[in-house]
Amino acid sequence: MKKEGTGEPQNPDIVLDADVRMHELYFDRAPNPRVRFWGNTKRNSVWESRRENLPGEVQEGVVYPNGGVRLRIASEAVDSDEVVDSDPGSKTSS
Repeated sequence: MKKEGTGEPQNPDIVLDADVRMHELYFDRAPNPRVRFWGNTKRNSVWESRRENLPGEVQEGVVYPNGGVRLRIASEAVDSDEVVDSDPGSKTSS
């Protein structure tokens, strides 16, 4: 799980849920998945992925049968008078 701001959006402005299923999956090169939150607006964001029949780190050249990935990204803008540090759980007022 990756967090930004408090990492606990209470009322997300944006939520993305994706659920992908595959009969068979093969990697020529192991991926390096990441999510970036762009922009200059202060926000509380979190993203998490869950895998089914896939290890935490996939191997190159291995066939993974009957797998799945579920991804959830949620983000909310924070009031401009609040300052949110990139350290999860750290929140101060200006």
